[in-house]
Amino acid sequence: MTDDHDVLSRAAADLEAAVRAAVGALAPASAADWSVPAGELSWDCWEAIEHLADALFAYALQLGPKRPPLDDFVQLSWRRERPDSPTLAISVDREAGPAALLEAVEAAGAVLTAMVRTAAPATRAFHAYGVSDPEGFAAMGVVETLVHADDVARGLGVEWAPPADPCARALARLFPEVEVGDDPWATLRWATGRAELPDRQGQGRREFERWHSAPLG
Repeated sequence: MTDDHDVLSRAAADLEAAVRAAVGALAPASAADWSVPAGELSWDCWEAIEHLADALFAYALQLGPKRPPLDDFVQLSWRRERPDSPTLAISVDREAGPAALLEAVEAAGAVLTAMVRTAAPATRAFHAYGVSDPEGFAAMGVVETLVHADDVARGLGVEWAPPADPCARALARLFPEVEVGDDPWATLRWATGRAELPDRQGQGRREFERWHSAPLG
């Protein structure tokens, strides 16, 4: 395999590991009340994970067409349940319960993982933060998975310790301006505006605006 294909294989494996860890951590809380707020978000825990499934699926769709769109998302019908809820193209019936919701995350993650593994490294597709490549979409999937699993874990009172290596590589890919440091997970929470990191050059909490979707180098 070429070096580019090695990069994509590793990126896909990182995404797979992130989804597996998130689902494994949240599954034991399936009997909990998922209508409570997800961390500091305006969404409840159900909405946060529904958004995650939707994001993973949408990222996979961007890589799917023979000529991926460079100026917009693949067109779907987007909806919002209430003013503060996420905008979604896919959803899961709440009556099916959290186990079904996590199953949807697994399925959407598997689709994105497969797309990253089989995409040509030169593929480019639209994202709102900049036209990206398969490695970038995998890293976006990792970040979405880890931080939203964290939001929900905090809402449900679940312990959550994501794998360090996928976290570090996603940080390096999407936040090249940020030094990963000795604790990639703490740095990622800081980079996405979810925690303070006082030793980060004297800075406190960072306000998240966007990540770097475009290919590096």
